[in-house]
Amino acid sequence: MKKTLLSALIGATLSGSAFAQSSVTLYGLIDSGFVINSNAGGKRQFEMTSGNLQGSRWGMTGTEDLGGGLQVLFKLESGYTVNNGALGQGGDLFGRAAWVGLHNDQYGALLLGRQYDPVTVSLAQFTSAGAAGNGEVTEWAGPFGAHPADLDNLGGTNRTNNSIKYNSPDFHGLTFSAFYSLGGVAGNFTQNQIYSFASVYRHGGFAAGVGYMNQRDPNYSYWGDKPSSATATSASSLNMSSPVISGLASAGLMQGIVAGALYNFGSVTLKGAYSNVRYQDLGHEPGNGLNPQHLSGESIFNIGEISASYHLTPAFQLGASYALTNRSSVGALENATYNQVNLAADYALSKRTDLYLVAIYQHASGQDTTGKSAVAAIDGLTASSNDRQFATTFGIRHRF
Repeated sequence: MKKTLLSALIGATLSGSAFAQSSVTLYGLIDSGFVINSNAGGKRQFEMTSGNLQGSRWGMTGTEDLGGGLQVLFKLESGYTVNNGALGQGGDLFGRAAWVGLHNDQYGALLLGRQYDPVTVSLAQFTSAGAAGNGEVTEWAGPFGAHPADLDNLGGTNRTNNSIKYNSPDFHGLTFSAFYSLGGVAGNFTQNQIYSFASVYRHGGFAAGVGYMNQRDPNYSYWGDKPSSATATSASSLNMSSPVISGLASAGLMQGIVAGALYNFGSVTLKGAYSNVRYQDLGHEPGNGLNPQHLSGESIFNIGEISASYHLTPAFQLGASYALTNRSSVGALENATYNQVNLAADYALSKRTDLYLVAIYQHASGQDTTGKSAVAAIDGLTASSNDRQFATTFGIRHRF
């Protein structure tokens, strides 16, 4: 349960004027359990893990009413690992979120800082692994259930630094968001820049949305979003570590179009999502082993997912999904295909605490971006040594 630390009128300033009402809220989530990986580089692995269903975190949000319908908003959110207390997101103190901005019910909100892009916030809700924005938790597969390498970020792997985001007000169920991140490179305004936008329409139990993302130099700007990330001057500058995408790290541009829809029939929710992600201008970043296959041109991923969840009771939910990921051939690389099935059961012990069991199966075929036969690589786990991988996660999640 969220605890309000401060909610009071602040007294008059030295000049005698008074501030409007301000509040700060502390909140958090603890998720801990176990993962059984059928093939972690050729061996069975059993490990205790943190953040199986949602990343463990604590944070603060705050508002100040400036009058006339205008508010100041802020959010600071820190990820951590329950098992050893280590900071998440590569050691960032507030690696999950750090932003401040202004909000008005009539004109919308303008936010500055480290945050998710609109595609993730608005469209992840249409998958089994993602969560809706505004704090509404809808995922049941968790981050391991994301699409291979989470290359469309609907599993919420990447945040963006130095970003400016505008969120519109609600126009009779229609909302939209626009986003820009400055690369900060002297003499080259477009290097490492990121921009995206998304729009969602809601009416009753129906929702649908579409979004676009554009990342320059994605190995550094998008996948290199942590203090521990490699830079262009690093001895080894690869940040895109999954074999699903690692051979494409020399791309000068990554673009994606994502669309999705859902319909809620009371106890049943049906979802569908489609992503088209393109790694373009391959060979743009040739240094430090980023282009071992000497690729040029572009490689295209098409991802489709359908899912369903069913509440047997208000406390007990079941979920199932199927996702197909196909990467086109490029240069001497053949195409690759990844089939993935997610199954889950979740039981709420209370409004704040639940138990979960998730099973994930992935089968790969073709040739991955390293030039080898494609291996199964469930996101967030050590890749398999062959074309199949099965993982089971179970644990407990508590919100406060």
